[in-house]
Amino acid sequence: MSETINVMLAGPRGKMGTEALKMIDETNNFQLVGCIDRKHNGQLVSEVDGLPNLNAPIYTDAEEAFERLNADVFIDLTNPETGFKHTKLALHNHIRPVIGTSGFSDGQLDELKKLSHNQQTGVVIAPNFAIGAVLMMRFSQMAAKYFPNVEIIEKHHDEKLDAPSGTAVKTAQLIKEVRDSMKQGHPDEHETIAGARGADIDGMHVHSVRLPGFIAQQEVIFGQSGQTLTIQHNSTDRKSFMSGVKFAVEEVMKIDHFVYGLENLME
Repeated sequence: MSETINVMLAGPRGKMGTEALKMIDETNNFQLVGCIDRKHNGQLVSEVDGLPNLNAPIYTDAEEAFERLNADVFIDLTNPETGFKHTKLALHNHIRPVIGTSGFSDGQLDELKKLSHNQQTGVVIAPNFAIGAVLMMRFSQMAAKYFPNVEIIEKHHDEKLDAPSGTAVKTAQLIKEVRDSMKQGHPDEHETIAGARGADIDGMHVHSVRLPGFIAQQEVIFGQSGQTLTIQHNSTDRKSFMSGVKFAVEEVMKIDHFVYGLENLME
């Protein structure tokens, strides 16, 4: 039988946080030891409407939570500003972070990587925890060796704060590793309305759609003379992310370094 992993979580009332609580509750060797939330200080998770029947305390003071809770792993599915602060606190307390918050800057990622190294504490930051999305990124990198002309269209719900998504940026970074930098389209192309061609990442155009009704969708479209290739992934339910969160919690227990992207933990 696997050893119990004590987990603390930030943002239990968010849509992703609530799904994560359900996943923790359903996983035999996971034990929720507490949560960080903006409300309900001193209450138990089970006492908050809409949350699972888990007898773990809620803290509004993050520093107090990290000092008091005997946690092995910390899950954060909140927002970039809060997630960055929480990740630093977790590492300072030698609690392994699993972060599903996209929107960190390169400077923030570098700071967290250095802190992870100094503390010799593992951390996993994943722009996307859906296993299918990770495979979509991998397949896109494979295709880019043969189809260098590529555009990315990512579609998310209208409450998402960052654009382009972390998944789109990560996809472009993976493609950049195997693709020579190049300007796509007609050399005299110009936008009659600014932004019409989307963001530019190393010559690749990235387009962000924000509408109610979407959860997360991404298309990576490749084109060359006479043919196109589209690699697409859809998340139609937030449960799609939970298998990846569970996998990351299990894997972060085995490492003492910084990992960005779930694909780096997959064989």
